[in-house]
Amino acid sequence: MAKKSKTENPVYKIVEVVGSSPISWEDAARAAVESAAKSLRDLRVAEITKLDMKLENGKVAAYRARVSMSFKFES
Repeated sequence: MAKKSKTENPVYKIVEVVGSSPISWEDAARAAVESAAKSLRDLRVAEITKLDMKLENGKVAAYRARVSMSFKFES
């Protein structure tokens, strides 16, 4: 029987980060991914799991996006 390579059955780790933007949810999600990419290698998939807004004095101060991202786990 042939030996399986390490890449044949990859394992992925999932992290969750929150990005914030005064402009839009799209910018908040982009900020989350770009920030995570600075310290995590080989990001694979990003999923927006929650959207909310920070309010100040009854007005929207910031859009926030909670983003789950997966990256390949290296053992």
